[in-house]
Amino acid sequence: MYSETFPLTKSHQAVNMKAVACVCGTFGFLVTVAVLSPPATLLMLPASMTRTNIAGRTPTMLATQTSSHRSSIQPYTALAATHNTLSSNYDSGLSGASSPVILGTVAALSTAFGAFIMKIWNQQAGKPRAAAIEESTISLEYPTVVAMAAVTSETVEYSQIKFPPLKNDRLLRVVRGEPVDRIPIWVMRQAGRYLPEYREFMKGKEFFQVCRNPKQVAEITLQPILRYDLDASIIFSDILVIPQAMGLTVALHPEKGPVFDEPIDSREAWTKLQDRLLVSLGITPTSAMSSTDKNKLLIENAPKLVSPALDYVYAGITETRMQLDGRVPLFGFCGAPMTLAIYMIEGRGSTSFSKSSRMMHGDPQTAHEMLTVLAHMCAHYLMNQVRAGAQALQVFDSFAGAMSPDIWHEFSAPYMMLIADIVKKEFPKMPMVCFAKDAHYGLEALSNSKYDIVALDSSVDLGECHKRMTAKGKGVQGNMDPTVLYAPPEKIKEVVGKQL
Repeated sequence: MYSETFPLTKSHQAVNMKAVACVCGTFGFLVTVAVLSPPATLLMLPASMTRTNIAGRTPTMLATQTSSHRSSIQPYTALAATHNTLSSNYDSGLSGASSPVILGTVAALSTAFGAFIMKIWNQQAGKPRAAAIEESTISLEYPTVVAMAAVTSETVEYSQIKFPPLKNDRLLRVVRGEPVDRIPIWVMRQAGRYLPEYREFMKGKEFFQVCRNPKQVAEITLQPILRYDLDASIIFSDILVIPQAMGLTVALHPEKGPVFDEPIDSREAWTKLQDRLLVSLGITPTSAMSSTDKNKLLIENAPKLVSPALDYVYAGITETRMQLDGRVPLFGFCGAPMTLAIYMIEGRGSTSFSKSSRMMHGDPQTAHEMLTVLAHMCAHYLMNQVRAGAQALQVFDSFAGAMSPDIWHEFSAPYMMLIADIVKKEFPKMPMVCFAKDAHYGLEALSNSKYDIVALDSSVDLGECHKRMTAKGKGVQGNMDPTVLYAPPEKIKEVVGKQL
């Protein structure tokens, strides 16, 4: 029998229970020329967690797996940390579908790294989590720690749809600051090309067409849940569905990534888009209308801009909740307004962000108008996801660190806050996570926001951020350096153990 001991430190036990230390890499972008893009395993650790002597197990595997699938993940069977910004610019809605298939060696490292995490922390559940699975033979022993007093509260269900009861609320309990038996684990890029079944499923299919098919969305979203013993699922979709709902055409090119037919890189282009959106709402723009007037109308009608245009996303969420059958909670998500605006302005992924910088410095009014509309659309889009069945939400500011701190504080932070304010006003107990990638200078602002969890990239000190966030009643997730995946297995084990 394999045995590992990772006792909790005094500092772990002393801090506020609401805090969560997350072990893993930052959310990665997809590349236009692509090399590596392993998924991101998130480990949420309550400051004072209850553990007893238990026999662990590696994640269960589908009994219907082929031998080639088995060989690709033996002896480890879990998920791994994300790709940071190694040659990457594009976040493909967490799915990784728009980049070329990852190298087999990277996939092996991904599964090996995550497996080690699972081997350390996975609790023996005592019975299979689904009918079509089989138990692995590896088991662990854990040290005993002092149990906490039981703290319980109800998981709030805001959807009016009757779903199967939730069986694993570990992640939701962590967000509420309640004790859990082990660290919740989920994977940002959870349904994607590192999975052999995903690559097989996507053959001959166009990514956005799949996103518009609720049955296919549910099938792909469930693939990693059936394969691995995870604590949450995240809907298979893309952050760029918001620009698509605005009538912009986005194509995914194998070498270029996402490309917009019509970049919104000037006052003239924005005015044209405002007019088109108003017409789609049945409102006729007139010469007497100022740009401010048009923006006011768009904001007032933001709910109509995200429905019915994005009803396929909501249908996919509902279908997925039904098929999950209560196994784990379902995340909904959106891109942050500045990240979406940068894609719209640049017309594609960028490394220089020259067009965005020119607009934000040279024509801030246009930039703010665009961001305000996007923020309201994102908020209503997320609220519709909640009504459709999403049980937690995450906002990804993938381009947060693209330019200067001043740019982020003026053009991103207020709009990320606005989203949380709008959503929390309607759904005050909805768990919300925010991630401002490469924007360590924004952590203080985010700690004062209405988000419950602040995700970290690997450039910051986990202990220091943990203290700062727990002082504000926030939890944290992330932080593991994703380049650790290139290390030998024993070194991966050492690094993960140290971080835990």
